[in-house]
Amino acid sequence: MQPLTNPDAIIDFCLAPLNLDTRTEAEREVRRRLEHVIKTFRARVAQPVAVDFSEIPSQVINEAAHGYE
Repeated sequence: MQPLTNPDAIIDFCLAPLNLDTRTEAEREVRRRLEHVIKTFRARVAQPVAVDFSEIPSQVINEAAHGYE
């Protein structure tokens, strides 16, 4: 996987496992907030930022322990 640099691509990758309905106001608000965080962070660092998700270890969520919501 190539490092992601586009804020929309980073957000899409992060939200994909949630399978959110893109027509809801809540989904649009989550995207708006995440985009603001990414752009604010980038404005404060001295060099361009890319996110390489291939370096993140996988996590297994125990749905039985956390609920099946």
